[in-house]
Amino acid sequence: MRIIAGQFRGRKLKSPPSLQTRPTSDRLRETLFNILAPQIDGARFLDLCAGSGAVGIEALSRGAAHVTFVDRSRKMCALIRANLDSLGVTENVTDVVCSQATDFLRRNAKRANHERWDLLFFDPPYSADYTLTLELTGTGAALTQNGLLVIEHYHKKELPEKAGPLRRIRRLKQGDSCLSFYEMSHAAA
Repeated sequence: MRIIAGQFRGRKLKSPPSLQTRPTSDRLRETLFNILAPQIDGARFLDLCAGSGAVGIEALSRGAAHVTFVDRSRKMCALIRANLDSLGVTENVTDVVCSQATDFLRRNAKRANHERWDLLFFDPPYSADYTLTLELTGTGAALTQNGLLVIEHYHKKELPEKAGPLRRIRRLKQGDSCLSFYEMSHAAA
């Protein structure tokens, strides 16, 4: 795996040691960030089910101000830290949290001064249930007012057009993967 563009362009990242983690392909990451380009500079980015951290690191490379990486595996969290260290990324622009995605979102929502992100990327195992994450994101405790949720999923898995105040605004298929883009509906804002 390599960083496609930005400050760390061409730098290689350590890959997950097993096939249990399915990294987002370079091609799909490039497509994703071509779409997000107008929103990435200075953004707060949340990488849920981060795996190796390649998507969040790509966001940093392209100008995100801060990235929070969340993964349930201690091994993946250690891999993310190793990748960040190899690039010389300082802790003041990143957080690495070892937690289930839904547990992390619940804890964040309960905090008085909960964090909000401009861009939230969710890439769980394709067999996962996406419903609870959509519901928790839709509470408004995770996304900024103009924030965007992007979910990577298996192309044959249908996600809802709407989930609470979230509405899907775009669906992009590439190979076996699909990206679904959600924003808060203006009526809910």
